[in-house]
Amino acid sequence: MLGIFLDSETNGLNPYIHKILEIAFLIVDMESGHVYTSYEAVIQQSYEDWQNSDPESLAIHGFDFEEVSYGKSLKSVAEEIQFCFTQEHIHRTNAVFICQNPSFDRAFFAQIISPELQEKKEWPYHWLDFASMFWSLALERKKKDFALSYPWEQGLSKNKIAKSLHLFEEERPHRAMNGARHLLLCYEALLGFPKKS
Repeated sequence: MLGIFLDSETNGLNPYIHKILEIAFLIVDMESGHVYTSYEAVIQQSYEDWQNSDPESLAIHGFDFEEVSYGKSLKSVAEEIQFCFTQEHIHRTNAVFICQNPSFDRAFFAQIISPELQEKKEWPYHWLDFASMFWSLALERKKKDFALSYPWEQGLSKNKIAKSLHLFEEERPHRAMNGARHLLLCYEALLGFPKKS
Protein backbone atom coordinates (compact mmCIF):
# COMPACT_ATOMS: atom_id res chain seq x y z
CA MET A 1 0.00 0.00 0.00
CA LEU A 2 1.19 3.50 -0.86
CA GLY A 3 0.47 6.68 1.05
CA ILE A 4 0.40 10.02 -0.74
CA PHE A 5 1.33 12.46 2.03
CA LEU A 6 0.03 15.70 0.57
CA ASP A 7 -0.07 19.35 1.57
CA SER A 8 -1.06 22.52 -0.23
CA GLU A 9 -0.88 26.27 0.23
CA THR A 10 -3.61 28.57 -1.01
CA ASN A 11 -4.51 32.25 -1.03
CA GLY A 12 -7.65 31.66 1.05
CA LEU A 13 -9.98 29.03 2.45
CA ASN A 14 -12.78 29.02 -0.13
CA PRO A 15 -12.04 26.87 -3.19
CA TYR A 16 -14.83 28.66 -5.08
CA ILE A 17 -13.02 32.00 -4.71
CA HIS A 18 -9.42 31.25 -3.84
CA LYS A 19 -6.68 29.38 -5.69
CA ILE A 20 -4.08 26.74 -4.92
CA LEU A 21 -0.65 28.37 -4.89
CA GLU A 22 1.56 25.39 -4.11
CA ILE A 23 1.29 21.64 -3.87
CA ALA A 24 3.69 19.01 -2.56
CA PHE A 25 3.49 15.32 -1.83
CA LEU A 26 5.59 12.32 -0.88
CA ILE A 27 4.69 8.84 -2.12
CA VAL A 28 5.54 6.43 0.67
CA ASP A 29 5.49 2.67 1.16
CA MET A 30 3.08 2.26 4.09
CA GLU A 31 4.84 -0.88 5.33
CA SER A 32 8.49 0.16 5.17
CA GLY A 33 8.23 3.96 5.27
CA HIS A 34 10.40 4.18 2.14
CA VAL A 35 9.80 7.39 0.17
CA TYR A 36 9.57 6.46 -3.50
CA THR A 37 9.22 9.93 -4.90
CA SER A 38 8.42 13.51 -4.05
CA TYR A 39 6.88 16.37 -5.96
CA GLU A 40 6.45 20.08 -5.31
CA ALA A 41 5.42 23.03 -7.45
CA VAL A 42 4.45 26.67 -7.09
CA ILE A 43 1.50 27.40 -9.36
CA GLN A 44 1.32 30.53 -11.46
CA GLN A 45 -1.43 32.99 -10.54
CA SER A 46 -3.04 35.81 -12.43
CA TYR A 47 -3.11 39.25 -10.89
CA GLU A 48 -6.91 39.11 -10.93
CA ASP A 49 -6.98 35.91 -8.85
CA TRP A 50 -4.29 37.26 -6.54
CA GLN A 51 -6.49 40.27 -5.80
CA ASN A 52 -8.98 37.89 -4.13
CA SER A 53 -6.35 36.73 -1.61
CA ASP A 54 -7.18 36.54 2.07
CA PRO A 55 -4.42 38.42 3.97
CA GLU A 56 -4.54 35.96 6.90
CA SER A 57 -3.84 33.05 4.55
CA LEU A 58 -0.95 34.89 2.91
CA ALA A 59 0.55 35.61 6.34
CA ILE A 60 0.75 31.88 7.07
CA HIS A 61 2.91 30.91 4.10
CA GLY A 62 4.41 34.22 3.07
CA PHE A 63 3.93 33.97 -0.69
CA ASP A 64 3.86 37.24 -2.58
CA PHE A 65 2.56 37.95 -6.05
CA GLU A 66 6.00 38.13 -7.63
CA GLU A 67 6.80 34.60 -6.45
CA VAL A 68 3.56 33.05 -7.71
CA SER A 69 3.60 35.02 -10.96
CA TYR A 70 6.70 32.98 -11.93
CA GLY A 71 5.18 29.64 -10.92
CA LYS A 72 4.39 26.76 -13.27
CA SER A 73 1.19 26.83 -15.27
CA LEU A 74 -1.73 24.84 -13.90
CA LYS A 75 -1.61 22.71 -17.05
CA SER A 76 2.09 21.86 -16.51
CA VAL A 77 1.50 20.93 -12.86
CA ALA A 78 -1.44 18.73 -13.85
CA GLU A 79 0.68 16.95 -16.47
CA GLU A 80 3.57 16.44 -14.04
CA ILE A 81 1.31 15.00 -11.35
CA GLN A 82 -0.29 12.64 -13.84
CA PHE A 83 3.13 11.52 -15.03
CA CYS A 84 4.32 10.98 -11.46
CA PHE A 85 1.22 8.98 -10.50
CA THR A 86 1.57 6.87 -13.65
CA GLN A 87 5.26 6.18 -12.91
CA GLU A 88 4.41 5.08 -9.36
CA HIS A 89 1.36 3.05 -10.50
CA ILE A 90 -1.04 5.02 -8.31
CA HIS A 91 -4.46 3.38 -8.26
CA ARG A 92 -7.32 3.31 -5.77
CA THR A 93 -6.59 -0.34 -5.02
CA ASN A 94 -3.01 0.33 -3.88
CA ALA A 95 -2.88 3.89 -2.54
CA VAL A 96 -4.55 6.44 -0.26
CA PHE A 97 -4.09 10.14 0.28
CA ILE A 98 -3.08 11.24 3.79
CA CYS A 99 -3.48 14.88 4.79
CA GLN A 100 -3.77 16.95 7.94
CA ASN A 101 -6.98 18.46 6.57
CA PRO A 102 -8.17 16.38 3.62
CA SER A 103 -11.44 18.22 3.04
CA PHE A 104 -9.37 21.36 2.40
CA ASP A 105 -6.59 19.76 0.34
CA ARG A 106 -8.97 17.65 -1.74
CA ALA A 107 -11.07 20.64 -2.77
CA PHE A 108 -8.01 22.60 -3.90
CA PHE A 109 -6.39 19.54 -5.54
CA ALA A 110 -9.51 19.42 -7.74
CA GLN A 111 -8.45 22.79 -9.18
CA ILE A 112 -5.45 20.99 -10.68
CA ILE A 113 -6.97 17.61 -11.54
CA SER A 114 -10.73 17.58 -12.00
CA PRO A 115 -12.74 15.01 -10.02
CA GLU A 116 -13.89 13.56 -13.35
CA LEU A 117 -10.31 12.95 -14.47
CA GLN A 118 -9.37 11.53 -11.08
CA GLU A 119 -12.25 9.11 -11.43
CA LYS A 120 -11.34 8.21 -15.01
CA LYS A 121 -7.80 7.40 -13.91
CA GLU A 122 -9.15 5.46 -10.91
CA TRP A 123 -7.00 7.38 -8.48
CA PRO A 124 -7.61 6.90 -4.76
CA TYR A 125 -10.88 8.31 -3.44
CA HIS A 126 -9.86 7.72 0.17
CA TRP A 127 -8.40 10.92 1.63
CA LEU A 128 -7.41 9.99 5.15
CA ASP A 129 -7.44 12.52 7.95
CA PHE A 130 -4.36 12.54 10.18
CA ALA A 131 -6.09 14.58 12.90
CA SER A 132 -8.80 11.88 13.11
CA MET A 133 -6.13 9.21 13.47
CA PHE A 134 -4.66 11.16 16.37
CA TRP A 135 -8.12 11.75 17.90
CA SER A 136 -8.89 8.02 17.91
CA LEU A 137 -5.57 6.95 19.40
CA ALA A 138 -5.60 9.77 21.96
CA LEU A 139 -8.99 8.61 23.23
CA GLU A 140 -7.73 5.03 23.50
CA ARG A 141 -4.68 6.21 25.44
CA LYS A 142 -6.88 8.36 27.71
CA LYS A 143 -8.85 5.26 28.70
CA LYS A 144 -5.62 3.68 29.96
CA ASP A 145 -4.07 6.77 31.54
CA PHE A 146 -6.38 9.37 33.07
CA ALA A 147 -3.47 11.82 33.43
CA LEU A 148 -3.39 12.29 29.65
CA SER A 149 -5.40 15.02 27.94
CA TYR A 150 -8.39 14.52 25.70
CA PRO A 151 -7.53 15.35 22.07
CA TRP A 152 -9.81 18.41 22.09
CA GLU A 153 -8.07 19.75 25.19
CA GLN A 154 -4.68 19.94 23.54
CA GLY A 155 -5.85 20.83 20.03
CA LEU A 156 -5.73 19.15 16.66
CA SER A 157 -3.40 21.37 14.66
CA LYS A 158 -0.44 19.44 13.31
CA ASN A 159 1.94 21.46 15.45
CA LYS A 160 -0.06 20.66 18.60
CA ILE A 161 -0.15 17.00 17.69
CA ALA A 162 3.61 17.14 17.07
CA LYS A 163 4.14 18.67 20.51
CA SER A 164 2.16 15.87 22.14
CA LEU A 165 4.43 13.40 20.29
CA HIS A 166 7.55 15.28 21.48
CA LEU A 167 8.37 16.44 17.96
CA PHE A 168 9.37 19.86 16.70
CA GLU A 169 6.91 22.16 14.96
CA GLU A 170 6.67 22.39 11.19
CA GLU A 171 9.51 24.37 9.64
CA ARG A 172 8.59 27.91 8.67
CA PRO A 173 7.51 29.46 6.45
CA HIS A 174 4.57 27.10 6.02
CA ARG A 175 5.32 25.77 2.57
CA ALA A 176 3.74 22.67 1.10
CA MET A 177 6.80 20.41 1.15
CA ASN A 178 7.57 21.43 4.74
CA GLY A 179 4.01 20.42 5.57
CA ALA A 180 4.20 17.09 3.74
CA ARG A 181 7.49 16.15 5.41
CA HIS A 182 6.23 17.18 8.84
CA LEU A 183 3.03 15.19 8.28
CA LEU A 184 5.09 12.11 7.44
CA LEU A 185 7.21 12.59 10.55
CA CYS A 186 4.13 12.94 12.76
CA TYR A 187 2.47 9.91 11.15
CA GLU A 188 5.52 7.76 11.80
CA ALA A 189 5.72 8.89 15.43
CA LEU A 190 2.01 8.19 15.96
CA LEU A 191 1.53 4.95 14.04
CA GLY A 192 4.88 3.80 12.70
CA PHE A 193 5.60 1.63 9.70
CA PRO A 194 5.29 -2.09 10.47
CA LYS A 195 8.26 -3.25 8.38
CA LYS A 196 10.63 -0.30 8.78
CA SER A 197 14.12 -1.60 9.51
